[in-house]
Amino acid sequence: MSDSNDLIKRIEETRKIMYETYDRRPNDPQLLDISQKLDILLNEYVLVLGSLNK
Repeated sequence: MSDSNDLIKRIEETRKIMYETYDRRPNDPQLLDISQKLDILLNEYVLVLGSLNK
């Protein structure tokens, strides 16, 4: 369960960074990288949830 808790914290932090970056610099090329990182974390979270439900 600590894996999912750690993942949730990483997702929240990455989402916060993404929103802050967008608020300051909406055309920042790094937004794409941050968004892709968030997508990867969210996909990992879905996999963790799936393994917990088995």
